[in-house]
Amino acid sequence: MPYPRGKPATSEKRVNNGTRIMDRCAETTTSRRAVACRAERFPAATRLSAALLLFVLLACRAIAAPVAAESPGGQRLHAIAMHGDAEEPAGYTHFRYADAAAPKGGRIVLGVAGSFDSLKPLIVRGNPAAGMREYVHETLLARSLDEPFSLYGLLAETVELPEDRRSITFHLNPAARFSDGQPVTADDVIFSWQVLRDKGRPNHRAYYSKVTSAERLSERSVRFLLDDSGDRELPLILGLMPVLAKHATDAETFEQTSLLPPVGSGPYRVGRVDAGRSVSYVRNPDYWGRDLPANRGRFNFDEVRFEYFRDGAAMFEAFKAGDIGFWLEEDPARWAGGYGVPAVRDGRIVKAELDIGLPAGMTALAFNTRRDVFKDARVRRALIELFDFEWVNRNLYHGLYSRTESYFQRSYLSAHARPADDRERALLAPFKEAVRDDVMEGRHAMPKSDGTGSDRNHLRAAFDLLKEAGYGLEGTRMIEKASGRQLSFEVLATSTAQERLLGGFVSTLSRLGIEGRIRVVDSAQYQSRLNDYDFDMIQATWPSSLSPGNEQIFRWDSRMATTPGTYNWAGVANPAADAMIAAMLAAHDKESFVSATRALDRVLISGDYVIPLFHLPRQWIAHWSDYGYPPKTPLFGYNIDLWWQKPGP
Repeated sequence: MPYPRGKPATSEKRVNNGTRIMDRCAETTTSRRAVACRAERFPAATRLSAALLLFVLLACRAIAAPVAAESPGGQRLHAIAMHGDAEEPAGYTHFRYADAAAPKGGRIVLGVAGSFDSLKPLIVRGNPAAGMREYVHETLLARSLDEPFSLYGLLAETVELPEDRRSITFHLNPAARFSDGQPVTADDVIFSWQVLRDKGRPNHRAYYSKVTSAERLSERSVRFLLDDSGDRELPLILGLMPVLAKHATDAETFEQTSLLPPVGSGPYRVGRVDAGRSVSYVRNPDYWGRDLPANRGRFNFDEVRFEYFRDGAAMFEAFKAGDIGFWLEEDPARWAGGYGVPAVRDGRIVKAELDIGLPAGMTALAFNTRRDVFKDARVRRALIELFDFEWVNRNLYHGLYSRTESYFQRSYLSAHARPADDRERALLAPFKEAVRDDVMEGRHAMPKSDGTGSDRNHLRAAFDLLKEAGYGLEGTRMIEKASGRQLSFEVLATSTAQERLLGGFVSTLSRLGIEGRIRVVDSAQYQSRLNDYDFDMIQATWPSSLSPGNEQIFRWDSRMATTPGTYNWAGVANPAADAMIAAMLAAHDKESFVSATRALDRVLISGDYVIPLFHLPRQWIAHWSDYGYPPKTPLFGYNIDLWWQKPGP
């Protein structure tokens, strides 16, 4: 079930028209207007002389001044962090990983596989063009790419965040403007919250429904009051809320796809749009925020263009030909042997391996557990046994991949090879059947084969699990005895690279009489079927950070299993997972947060919802040599927004 979308506690009048008469009086200065206002509110006071009343008011103001200096939100902050303090101090000039002196100008062309039919990235319908969120729509705060989860001033110049995190107040930068010159106001912020809560993507509806009310404190200040769910990440999630121009956004048609360029406050405007083929963003010369510390050294190109290609193979050929300027490599086979072109040999194309501090996340073959064929965990476990990672890695990927054993692999958040601590055991105690003993004790490991592609031990283990689940071999087919149906499913794919990976797996399945079918569809059909969970199995990737939080709801929460358009592709509906996510969001310190995250990892591993695949040990990139970037790679890895085009000779 989706989150409820109840009305905010404050009335529409309060949200849109400001505060009540008492609040208006409290905000007025000690002037004749203030006297009149208080006389209106308190008729008995009119019997006092104006002078005496003014004296009383001045005295009261003087007494109250020390208290009024701090609002219920506390002191104004330039930055906030999920745990602890943000690293950059007040008065910082730019992020340390950015080059504040980076040259401006030129352009970069980036490749995208697939197509697009909309310029609206905040709705469920359609396939939005790449770059809209990054270049056109700005958020209240900007995220540091070199910290687990810290946010700094952007549209909001400062924030107020009390210790209990039951509210957050944003004070907008007076200079903030939309691309049409209109100022960004509190009304725009409240409008954005309302429309995204009611009509946005499921993750926004879920997050923003936890806000009980929004208060317009002034033209440039907004306070959000939060529910009692204990979600300590929610204030930061609100900091990442994109702000829409109320005067240029039709709430009635918000959910409909459109190719009309929107009005945003970001550094770029939409330039030329060739529907489904390309979209370009051109620098706004009047961009209000170009000198903000969070932006110095960023957005250096005059134009950023996204070209769309039929598939990854065609896109890579375009890169080698110089039609696109950058390539993020994720195929070890290609990295090892696919760059034998003159441009690489003579240095016009540069290959680089970058360190990355983020967890590897989970790339896997995801079971759609909504489908009858995958409802039995023993069937899922049997298929995990049949995936021969060692053979795939050696024969397809030159042995360059590492096997993924955790949803937070390559980080201290992973439960792999770690026994549960006391905090984890206490969290998991009400869900005794949710975590297997080997996972709780840190002994769990993915099956490891002899690499031949036909390891008989794993075939036998899979066969035994299928027998327990009510299957048996009849001739050359694995049959469910109760229904007489063959164990059969379809794997939905979008690329030849996926076909190559899946081909070996399907071949292994056939040795046990299991029918696996690979169906390749175009990107539009693929996205539509994902939104409706119309598939048996897909190859999926869930990236991770060192501060996982509300996005875990969108991926694993029971309510998301029946909500179209979420990333809960596996259909996870597990009360233990729900409880561990809640514990993550409620954690007050790093230790409790780490324990809750590892406990979630154990629940997901024990559920056998996916066949974990593999991850790269480092980040591989290739680019044409006329582009430069800072020497320090941030925690999050490469970021094109920090790059620049080198000046010509």
